[in-house]
Amino acid sequence: MRSTKHAFVKASDKIRIKIEDAIKRGTLLPGDPIDDAELATQYQVSRTPIREALIQLQAQGLVTSLPRGGMIVAKMDLQQLLSLWELLAELEGVTVRLACQRMTPEELASIVEVHESSRAVMEAEDIAGWQEANLRFHELIYRAARNPYLRQEVLRMRTRTGYYRRHAFGALGRITASFEQHGKIVEAFERRDAEAASSAMISHMRPASDAMGLTDFIVNLPRAMIAA
Repeated sequence: MRSTKHAFVKASDKIRIKIEDAIKRGTLLPGDPIDDAELATQYQVSRTPIREALIQLQAQGLVTSLPRGGMIVAKMDLQQLLSLWELLAELEGVTVRLACQRMTPEELASIVEVHESSRAVMEAEDIAGWQEANLRFHELIYRAARNPYLRQEVLRMRTRTGYYRRHAFGALGRITASFEQHGKIVEAFERRDAEAASSAMISHMRPASDAMGLTDFIVNLPRAMIAA
């Protein structure tokens, strides 16, 4: 009985992580259906662990149910998106403040190295390469903050807003600006100025630095990806 329960939990968790990763990578977009029959075939399981995985994802706000049945990747309306994005920026600011206070010299050196190595990606205007470098940069900061619960919440919000942030990034051409913003965070880390680092991160994570930039972001969002 114990081994059967353990296998069930592992199957549902594996499916949940698979869907989370697909949403995070952008292979599943807001409004895309979740094909539970395909998942059942792929993992050779009944619908029970799939339903369990989808219930967990729905609780996280990553998927939503349709009136006539079935699940889709959740869409957000503009108010939800901007509110969640605002909260994400503040939580990232907290993470940076803690990291600045707690990081070891070795961790600081790793962050500086990742930042400097991303210069070539920035100069090449490689959007995909920058997204990978950006994730490495932020992940090193999460680890240095030494708060796994904060990291979990930040990653959950990054997953929920991921498509919209990637779209804004591409539409507004922010690679150079993002690299420079990372530089300000690194400089504050080197001074051990936690408040300056936090302020730089919050500014970095906002969808735009002014009203015109925010307007450009909004008008460039595909309407099909926004909840009615």
